[in-house]
Amino acid sequence: MYTINQKLNNQISLWLILMFWIISIMIIIGGLTRLTDSGLSITKWQLFSGLLPPMNHDDWILYFDLYKKIPEYKLQNFNMSLQEFKIIFWWEWGHRFLGRLIGIMFLVPLIYFSFKVKFKKLINFYLIFFLICFQGFIGWYMVSSGLVDRIDVSHFRLSVHLLIAFLILSLIFWNYLTIKANNNITNKINSLIPLIFLILIFIQIIIGAFVSGMDAGKIYNSWPLMGATYFPDDNNLINLFKLSVFSDPSLVQFIHRNLAYLITIYYFYMLYKVYKNKIYDLYKSINILGIFIITQIILGILTIIYGAQIFIASMHQLSSIFLVSSSIYFFFLNTKTN
Repeated sequence: MYTINQKLNNQISLWLILMFWIISIMIIIGGLTRLTDSGLSITKWQLFSGLLPPMNHDDWILYFDLYKKIPEYKLQNFNMSLQEFKIIFWWEWGHRFLGRLIGIMFLVPLIYFSFKVKFKKLINFYLIFFLICFQGFIGWYMVSSGLVDRIDVSHFRLSVHLLIAFLILSLIFWNYLTIKANNNITNKINSLIPLIFLILIFIQIIIGAFVSGMDAGKIYNSWPLMGATYFPDDNNLINLFKLSVFSDPSLVQFIHRNLAYLITIYYFYMLYKVYKNKIYDLYKSINILGIFIITQIILGILTIIYGAQIFIASMHQLSSIFLVSSSIYFFFLNTKTN
């Protein structure tokens, strides 16, 4: 609790859960921006002037002419019409606009609550706000990587951008749980066990961003084998142990697949621990977590089979939000009560 005032606690929790869902929408829109190859349609960072979209034909021509100067247009989209450009522009503009809106919607209530609650109790919220601001910088840092010598953004920068988004989401959800959820349960498992599981999930998010950034989901569109073999036949096993592994599409897809298997096995280990020790208070949370793991795996397989088709790939990313949230909740239940 941040205060003994229950009404104020309810206001804070309402604010947090609202931010949770808005940032979830932001992650989905970000994924769609990537899937539609829209992320490089706006080639300048305009903190304030970028709030408004093009208002007339001349504005549209200006933005389109700027886009024509980058490699993505010159090498890949040189036949693009103005109408086609508008489609990808709206995705990127909406993504940036929502980012600004999130900053405002977090800052204004934070200032209000700062007058109601002691500052030291809200330091973690100021950390979250810093991460939100930093995320804007990382977003532009990512976009800038695709404006000069390549037709796409750096998958490493993309992974940092996505990782920070999930970190912000997780911190918001954790603070919400400290107000609304009860972890005063008698029996628990060692908190290190769900923490390791959560770390594995975050590593998988990073690898997933590599897959997305290199369009690695569009190769080897078969499962459980990658083509006719378990290990991609266009590669050598020794390459798995080189630094270049994370820039090799087929190896990144291989790692992403096998990390999913590892996560599933680890989940069954946690499930065994809970049921073997008859920790009834954890049955519901561990079962919900299992449902989202199964959902995520099925969507991941379908994403591969259908060559990262936009709708399925987007559902795969949406499912990851629920998987992360349920993992955090399970970890929260197994932490010590303050």
